[in-house]
Amino acid sequence: MHLAPPMAEEPPTDFVNFVAVHLRDVQTEAARLVGGPQHADEIYPMALSDVAGHWRRLKWLSRLKHRDATGEFLLRRLAARAKQWREEQIFDVEVEMLRQPVYTAPLPASYALRKASLLPTTQRVQSRPLAEASIAWSHAFRRAYWRRIGRTAAIITLIFLVIAQAFSAIAE
Repeated sequence: MHLAPPMAEEPPTDFVNFVAVHLRDVQTEAARLVGGPQHADEIYPMALSDVAGHWRRLKWLSRLKHRDATGEFLLRRLAARAKQWREEQIFDVEVEMLRQPVYTAPLPASYALRKASLLPTTQRVQSRPLAEASIAWSHAFRRAYWRRIGRTAAIITLIFLVIAQAFSAIAE
């Protein structure tokens, strides 16, 4: 029995679409944050993995607040991963912040565009965004799996400690 169901092994379609929409911007922003495209692929996959790990919560938050919480979270995680990357470098990396990118919520779609999502699509998802989404999702799934094992081990340890305390209190 789960309070919240565990993370699915395969990425949902809306996450793949999110990656397809934001991939080029994320790669550009990652290149800007680390000082060039040669190191951008070291940080943006980790940021996408962070988004995948929080996907259900971010989608719920987006619906609740009526704004793009996933895009905002992606930018925050990208900046945090870039900062972590710079700190791990042997030599100092000088990066000049030119401007703060702004992600805005998409404009309200027309009635036809809202109904188009109900029709089967003829446009196919490109393989690159699908691959990036699948990789990010699998990393997030593995991290969630090991966290669940760690929580279970901690709970079992606590139960044994409580039982041991109870037996030692009874023995006295």
